[in-house]
This record gives sequence, C-alpha cells and structure tokens, in this order.
Amino acid sequence: MGVRLMVVDDHRLLAEALASALKLRGHRVLAAAAPAAGAAELVITRAPEVCLLGTATPDEPGAFDPVVRIKRERPQVAVLVLGPVPNPRGIAAAFAAGASGYVRHDERIEGVERAIMKARAGEAAVAPQLLQGAFSELLNPAAQPDDEGQRLLQMLTPREVEVLVRVADGEDTRLIAAGMGIAPSTARTHVQRVLMKLGVGSRLEAAALAARTGLLDRAGPRPPAASPRTGSGAPQ
Repeated sequence: MGVRLMVVDDHRLLAEALASALKLRGHRVLAAAAPAAGAAELVITRAPEVCLLGTATPDEPGAFDPVVRIKRERPQVAVLVLGPVPNPRGIAAAFAAGASGYVRHDERIEGVERAIMKARAGEAAVAPQLLQGAFSELLNPAAQPDDEGQRLLQMLTPREVEVLVRVADGEDTRLIAAGMGIAPSTARTHVQRVLMKLGVGSRLEAAALAARTGLLDRAGPRPPAASPRTGSGAPQ
C-alpha cells in the first residue's frame, strides 16, 4: 500500500521530479511545493503520513525550525529531511528538532523509498555512519566558540581585562592606577579603550555588559583591590 506523503523543497524541479518518481512507485503524493518559509503551514494543513522536507543549509541555525513546528502541531507526521551531507551537528540538530531521518539529495529513489517506509514505521531512517556521528554529537556536544562573553573577552588585552574587572568592582581611576601600578592618565586611557572595544558609553554600561554576558566569570580570579591610601601614591 502506498504512503500518503508530501515533498517540500526550495528547488521546485527537484521536488517535482521526486514527487513524480514516487507517484510512479504507487505512493500518494499530496503536494510538491518550493517555498521553505511556508513548508510547515502546508504540512500541518495537509497532514500527510510522511513529509520529505528539503534544506540546502542543514548546518545553519534555524534550518530545522519547520520540523519543530510540524512535530509540535502534527506529531503523527514523520518528517524526513532531504539535504546535502552535513556535519554531525547538522544531523544531530535534525533529530533534536524531531525529524525521523535524513536522506541525502543524491540518494537513489530506492533509498528514498526505503527511508519513507522506515519513517512511517517509526524507525530512524538515516545511513548508519551519519547516525553514529549524530549520536556522538548529541551525547558529547562540541563547545560553542561564538558566545558573546567569549567573543568580547577575545577583543581585550589581558591588561584591559583587568581594567574591566576593576571597573566592574567599582574602582575609580585613582584606585585602578594604584592597584595596577600605573599612572592615572594611563588608567584613564585603558578605561577608554575598554569602553570603545565593548561599544558602550560609560563604565556602568561596561560593568553591566560584562556581567550579563558572563565575561567576568571567564576573566579569571579577581585582582586585589587597592586602598584609597595606596592610590594617592600612584606613579604619575
């Protein structure tokens, strides 16, 4: 018995060709639509047994948002992602979004049909090597190098990081200079550079940004605070 399914892909020719091939093999293809933006709405409205959902960028953030919505509103629909070979994180993201499997764009029609039947039966429809990489990524996710706190920290020199920590601790220019053994004029220059690099207009904003992004937690141990008396003797 044929499967009631949909083919949705950004590449209309690919979608129509795949839909035609599946019809010839006895499946009931409800629609073949191109726009990815309306994919979820279309699938939710038609409620097929299996949806073949194409993506050209499986490694991009948000690539599987349509899958999330489909599974939230039509959990009985099995979603098979069609796309190029992604890195393991892309496969993991597809499964995390609720996909039943991942099929390469260059797969033979027999392979696509096998994946469809597996997905309808509730099985994982993905090549074993891709599945192994996905599970490894899910169990041991790679650290994300692009979080805001880490990015901001990399913009500052070690001395500027110390200045920012002291600013966040409420030290004024005189105390910063005393604690770091530099002239007050040099301390003011460091503070201005920190503000400029962080894109803020005041010390208060700099301290708030550092706290919000977790930059202070990454900066290491707090430097010893200087007393006002020590600050009066700071070198000029």
